[in-house]
Amino acid sequence: MSRWVKPEVYPLMAAMTFVTSMCVFQLTRNVFMNPDVRINKAHRTTAILDNKEEGEKYVFHGLRRFLSTRPPEIMPSINNFFSKHKEK
Repeated sequence: MSRWVKPEVYPLMAAMTFVTSMCVFQLTRNVFMNPDVRINKAHRTTAILDNKEEGEKYVFHGLRRFLSTRPPEIMPSINNFFSKHKEK
């Protein structure tokens, strides 16, 4: 394998593996959990689905609920340091 893949390519392979796995995760999540995707024939015959609760459960998943309670700052301590007014 070392003859075919040079060490300089490892970071690129790692990045591409990460991106590919994220794409596969999102596609799998959409196919199996999205309330708008209908795989079996019984659900496909329904023109309008009345599934508001299922849609809200899909949209407001655990990570989004956790982040909704957090302040929208990446580095709060640095933001506080630079945003405070210094009194002379």
